[in-house]
Amino acid sequence: MIGESPDPRALGAVPEIAKTLEHRGPDDGGYLLYDGRHVRVERTWPAECGAPRTVFLHRRLSILDLHETGSQPMRSVDGRYAIAFNGEVYNYVELREELERLGHGFRSTGDTEVVLAAYAHWGAAAFARFTGMFALAILDTKRQRVVLCRDPFGIKPLYYACRGGALYFASELPALLKFVPAQRTVDAAQLYRYLRYGITDEGNATLFSGIHQLRAACYAEIAIEDPARIEQRSYWNPSIATDKGIPFAEAASEVRRLFVQSVRMHLRSDVPVGSALSGGIDSSAVICTMRHIDDRIDLHAFSYIASDSPLNEEHYVDLVARRVRAHVHKVYPQPEELVDELAVLSTVQGEPFRSTSIFAQYRVFREAARAGIKVVLDGQGADELLGGYRAYLGVRLAELVRSGSLAEAALFLRKCARGLGVSAGYLVQKAAEYLLPAQVQGPLRKIVGRELLPEWMNEKWFLRAGVRAAAAADGHARPLLKNELLRELQTTSLPSLLRYEDRNSMAFSIESRVPFLTTELVEFILRLPESYIIGRDGTTKRVFREAMRGLVPDAILDRRDKIGFATPEEDWMRRLDRWIRPMLASDAAQAVAALDVSKTRELWDGMLAGRRRFDFELWRALNVIHWSHQFNVQYV
Repeated sequence: MIGESPDPRALGAVPEIAKTLEHRGPDDGGYLLYDGRHVRVERTWPAECGAPRTVFLHRRLSILDLHETGSQPMRSVDGRYAIAFNGEVYNYVELREELERLGHGFRSTGDTEVVLAAYAHWGAAAFARFTGMFALAILDTKRQRVVLCRDPFGIKPLYYACRGGALYFASELPALLKFVPAQRTVDAAQLYRYLRYGITDEGNATLFSGIHQLRAACYAEIAIEDPARIEQRSYWNPSIATDKGIPFAEAASEVRRLFVQSVRMHLRSDVPVGSALSGGIDSSAVICTMRHIDDRIDLHAFSYIASDSPLNEEHYVDLVARRVRAHVHKVYPQPEELVDELAVLSTVQGEPFRSTSIFAQYRVFREAARAGIKVVLDGQGADELLGGYRAYLGVRLAELVRSGSLAEAALFLRKCARGLGVSAGYLVQKAAEYLLPAQVQGPLRKIVGRELLPEWMNEKWFLRAGVRAAAAADGHARPLLKNELLRELQTTSLPSLLRYEDRNSMAFSIESRVPFLTTELVEFILRLPESYIIGRDGTTKRVFREAMRGLVPDAILDRRDKIGFATPEEDWMRRLDRWIRPMLASDAAQAVAALDVSKTRELWDGMLAGRRRFDFELWRALNVIHWSHQFNVQYV
């Protein structure tokens, strides 16, 4: 918290809030109190805290430098700076060597002191030098400033809200809501984006009006005497200008080098490291590269298995596990267990989530904790970076049509339909979202059952709240595919997936690392020609598949399906009918003014009877009802 006179009730709540965050750091804790002249760093909350103008609360998950020298909050040698830091900066070894050559000395062996020294030496320019995931707060006693910063992709969270002349910030919404308990009104615009498209964690917004998050790749310098003034500044934004001169083989070789380098850095740890393994290309590449780097590492992999389902990837999981000599820990969650644990999962996440697959991921991390693993590497971000989702095929088709390559577009459409089993109608529909003017999209979407504002959403409530229905796709940006990849990396897809992953892993005191997400790797791939990302025959992740030849089994690299930790959602929902009907008839459902509950029941009846195509929209409606009740969300 930052402010001249923070609310005494908020100060009194600090020890309780520390307990609510203990899962994020069960190994150690500490507090910093600054009154404008003196800095106090305590391991326990003091009985008399005076009138601090700045307070840092930190919970530590010990991964690097397991001794007290790595404890936080940490002060600089000269006493000017102090830091509370969540996450890891993996290139701390290289940065430390550079800083030592510049005259800096170090008392610890971890990354926190390096981050603090880097800021002391380079100021905000240091942030672009970090390879890692982090959310941090740095106190500068000389300038009477607190600097907040978040990693380039928003892997680690940082929420904030102003109240009574003070700024409060935290890693999780349940903790922040204890500082600002009155701010529970829904943000109508964000609610529309979630209900209609499954989009959350967009920009600096949350589903709570008045509660924000620091944007990825941004920092803010906050004056202690004026904490309500927050100006976010970007320190990194990748270019998508295409390098047309690089040969495909050379590009694949460089992707391989960068990826191996990234995994090597992500293996830096003083505690055991494991891997999530779905059996798909991304997670298989991660664990195979781990084995390639260290032939002696005791590998533990953690997998969700969809029993008795076309989504079952156990065959591929076992194939990769044999290849890398890994101990595989499998989980088989059932939909009834989701209902039993939904209250806990909803609290863990803080905001609604788009599908039941989040529960499968939650159980995977629980299994990793039971196995004693504190760090897990995961393939998150690869689909957004490398065009892994089927919808990207429609984007690529739209790009070909718009560029006038109609013969190539027709060939692409035919090969996708025949070789990948993707419906030509689906691809044409997706392409139309990027090609057609906005004014005609509404009527056409209604014809195909993809209305901008479906009847189960309360149109009158959204109109009163000033929300207008709009398409999520942006067909004006060029080049279309890479603009869409960048948009999903930064705005519409990856931010919510990273939130799910962070909360699910930290719920079990596990640090989840994502080696696809380094600025160097992302910048290189986004400069490649689009045909290197999605081939002329519809092959997704084309350059990465080639880069991994010899490391990953060909049977994995040649897969053309896309599953991931996906649950058999339709089957699960049918089995949960006895839970869904009472939920839709409950007082909690009636309290969600954004929904037309009777139409939502009709939606479910139509899905059950086969009159309507199954869609994730029903789960989103149910999740909003449950979340609203859980957090006492107000609709005004």
